[in-house]
Amino acid sequence: MRNTLITPLAILVLLAAGCSTGSETVQTETEPTAQTETVQTETKKAEKAEKAETAQTPTTTTEVGDTATASAEPAGQLAVFVEDGVAIRGADPVAYFTESAYVPGSEEFAYEWDGATWYFASAENQALFAANPELYAPEYGGFCAWAVSQGYTAPVEPTAWKIVDNKLYLNFNKSVQARWERDIPGNISQADQNWPGVLTN
Repeated sequence: MRNTLITPLAILVLLAAGCSTGSETVQTETEPTAQTETVQTETKKAEKAEKAETAQTPTTTTEVGDTATASAEPAGQLAVFVEDGVAIRGADPVAYFTESAYVPGSEEFAYEWDGATWYFASAENQALFAANPELYAPEYGGFCAWAVSQGYTAPVEPTAWKIVDNKLYLNFNKSVQARWERDIPGNISQADQNWPGVLTN
């Protein structure tokens, strides 16, 4: 029988081949497959989408004070006709009742009420108003009574005024007041229905 001799060179060749095969095997096992990469990519996308959705979700916490304010006053504008924070162009609302006339008020006798500053011609009138503001304040916050009856608000001219059933009504001007006076009961009834919802129009 013939003996086959393995030379040192042949051993080296075999060893080299074996190492190369092992390296390829290890490399193949450690490389991520296409399916693994797809799963990882989709997972990252889902995480990003969840973070973005959380960031865009508005906060719904509401302060008790804010809720009370929103329910007490209709949105849109203050419930009193003001210019630079002063109600009814600075007219003294009490004077309409006590003097039957339009009388300009003064900063000296100012009183804060219903979100506005009211001026008075005297300390006495100021005290009367402070004791019972609802008695002397004009109807519809001092907005034009005719406009409110028609479903909107408008400024007023303090000289266009009238007291009906012990309530003060102001109008945009004398011409508009004359139109309002053609049917005072009807216009008051309609304005009462529109107020204060008309503030949001």
